[in-house]
Amino acid sequence: VQLQASGGGLVQAGGSLRLSCAASGRTFSIYVMGWYRQGPGKDREFVAGISWNGRTTYYADSVKGRFTISRDNAKNTVYLQMNSLKPEDTAVYFCAAPRSSYTPVTQTEYHYWGQGTQVTVSS
Repeated sequence: VQLQASGGGLVQAGGSLRLSCAASGRTFSIYVMGWYRQGPGKDREFVAGISWNGRTTYYADSVKGRFTISRDNAKNTVYLQMNSLKPEDTAVYFCAAPRSSYTPVTQTEYHYWGQGTQVTVSS
């Protein structure tokens, strides 16, 4: 499984970015997909997850109402729309995928990771 994240960059507080993650190597549409992030000096933390069919989403409290995860199974791509960005959102963002298919989005354990894309939010 290969995951290629893109779309990071430098943005001012209050701004927006859209991250993309292209997946390859297996059937995309039967797996939950997720986004994680790791800020400077911090542990990696869960940001958002989306069910295999896109009908169920799950967010960390810190991003709820500001970030939106979505997917396009025809393009084997998952997205993370980030609005109202804050300096504390500064991190390397990783897309992730589980080993097992059709897992509940709130209980998915992730095994495959993309290379990460840097998001920097200036105050």
